[in-house]
Parts: sequence; C-alpha cells; structure tokens
Amino acid sequence: MIIFSVILIIIAAAFIVDIIIENKFMLKIRREKSGGNVKIFHLADLHKRKNIVRKICRAAENESPDLIFITGDLVSRSQTDFSEVDQLLGRLCEIAPIYMCFGNHEQSLPNGNQRELLDILRKNHVRLLLNEDEEIVINGRNIRIYGLMQKYSTYKKNGGYRHLDGFTVGEMEELIGKVPECETFLLAHNPLFAEEYSKWGATHTFSGHVHGGTVRLFGVGMLSPERRFFPKYSKGMYTIGKNQLHVTTGIGKLRILNPPEVVIYNL
Repeated sequence: MIIFSVILIIIAAAFIVDIIIENKFMLKIRREKSGGNVKIFHLADLHKRKNIVRKICRAAENESPDLIFITGDLVSRSQTDFSEVDQLLGRLCEIAPIYMCFGNHEQSLPNGNQRELLDILRKNHVRLLLNEDEEIVINGRNIRIYGLMQKYSTYKKNGGYRHLDGFTVGEMEELIGKVPECETFLLAHNPLFAEEYSKWGATHTFSGHVHGGTVRLFGVGMLSPERRFFPKYSKGMYTIGKNQLHVTTGIGKLRILNPPEVVIYNL
C-alpha cells in the first residue's frame, strides 16, 4: 500500500512538472512537408503567453520562411498591454511578409484596445486581411491569400456556448466572394467549419483556435474552446476534398501533454 502511494505521488509530481514545463518554457517546432517551394511559418493563439518572443523569433530567423501566417488570437480580449506583441511583430516583419486574420479574441476586444492593436499591426507592416484578399507571386507561383472573419456568434452567443450559429459556404461567399481561378491560401481562425472552406474551394487553409484540444491523450484533443469534447480538427494536416487544412495547437492557454508550437510548411 505504501509503495502504491509512493508511485502515485511520483506520477502526480511528474505530471505537474510536465504541465509547468509545457506552459512556461517549451516551444516546439513542428514540420509538415509536401515537397513544395514556398516555406510558411505559422503561429496562432499567443494569447497572454509571456517570455516567448525570443524563442519565436529565433525559430523564424533559423527557418528563413517566405511567408509568416498568424491565424488569430494573437492577443486575449482582456489584454491591455500589447508591448510584447509589438516587439514580436517588429522582429518578424524583418524576416518575411506577415499575413494575419482575426480570431474571436481580436473580434471581441474593447474598441480602444482594438484600435491600439490595429495601430501596432500597421506600424509593423502586417497585412491584416478582414474578409479581404491579396494576390502575390512567389517563387513563380500565383497565390491569392484570403483572411476570413466570420460572425462572432459562431464562437459565443448570448454570453455562452449553447446554440451557437453555424456557418455556410453561402455566407462565406457573401463575405469574401467566390473562389478565384488560382492557388488559394485561406487564413481562417476556426477550423471547425473546414467542410465549408473546402466547398468554397480553398487550396490550403490555415487555422488555430482549438489549442490542440487543450489536453491531448493518445494523439486526440479532448476539448474545444466551445466546451465541446473531442473536436474534429485539433492538430495537424487534414485532407477535405481538394482542400488541405493545416491546424496548429498554438502557443498560449493552459495545455496538458500538448506542447506550444509553431509550424513550418513547405507547400
């Protein structure tokens, strides 16, 4: 009985140490390769994570990406100090062009704080795409980058998470138009509407939001921010029709067996 109790204490202590290390010190670099000639550095869901700027920037400098994608929740809605975000973007914009879409936390920032964030994004030359697009030519490829901002009631409604609104390809076309006849990269914070993004015609979609499912057991995410168990898309690459969905676990928020990460793609 004493031996069993000691084993339980050791396991619990190891578990607590793992949580502390993951949430305070770790930053994993995950790679997804498909043999392409465009390198993308993808981050999301920084929230209020402190003392991470140096690690992110060092990773970006070492990788020398062609593009940097930030797929929302760079800040938290309750955040008032954006100095570390300013520092991060100031260093990243010297490495590669930055494209960003809003997440639900940027959407729900108080007006004054949102204006301050927008000023920081402009100062650091971030291409913020709010239901907008930009066409680029990179390494001989014509690519159109879209940033989607869907209605906030798909995230939270009447102060809670019950009876949330859905989102359809028709609504998507009203927001950003029909898919063009070229390679299309879609920045969409929420991966849970991946089927609609595929129907729209995205070539590649980049998302975050789900935080890897908060807790990951045997490679499965346990919980979404909407308080739903076993979210369908929580981490990794998914093929949905002709669309490749790329989901990062992001960096901030409490996580267990689910290291913070940035993702490198060669597409």
